[in-house]
Parts: sequence; C-alpha cells; structure tokens
Amino acid sequence: MTVATITLSREGQIVIPKEIRDKLHWGAGQELIIDMTESGVLLRSKPAERKLRLEDLRGFMKYDGPPVSTEKLCRPVEYAGDWDDPEQPNR
Repeated sequence: MTVATITLSREGQIVIPKEIRDKLHWGAGQELIIDMTESGVLLRSKPAERKLRLEDLRGFMKYDGPPVSTEKLCRPVEYAGDWDDPEQPNR
C-alpha cells in the first residue's frame, strides 16, 4: 500500500502524486468519487458506464404465469380492433 502526505490548497484542491496516479491508471479528466466514512475520506475512481447488451435484459420483465411455448410466442399478432375506437381502453 502506498501512503502519501498532501496539502490542501486555499481553493480546496489537492494534487495526487504521480506515482499513485500511475499505479491507478488515473489520467487528466478521470472522474473520482469522494465518500465520507467513519474513519475519514475514501477517494475512488468512478466506474465507467457500461452499455447494456441484449443479454443484460434477460429476466428484466418477470412473468408469473404458466410457461408459454415458443410456437405461441412466435405467432403473428392480429390487430382486429380499431385503434381510434374510444370504447377500446388503453389504446
């Protein structure tokens, strides 16, 4: 573990020593998170936002009914109702 003593500037800024930045692969523009803990302050890098993949959505919408066959899921949907019919709610 690397320990360094740094000084807070009048503007409230600190300089993270190069040795530590290099070990953590922190460059200019790196977003950091400051957490206040019981023992002091924890500084950590902000996790990169990852893009969702189709596989990430598996199980996203829960279905509590009986299993539905693949054949039934793949059947064409018939739109027999009139979309502009005011007596058809939720359309």
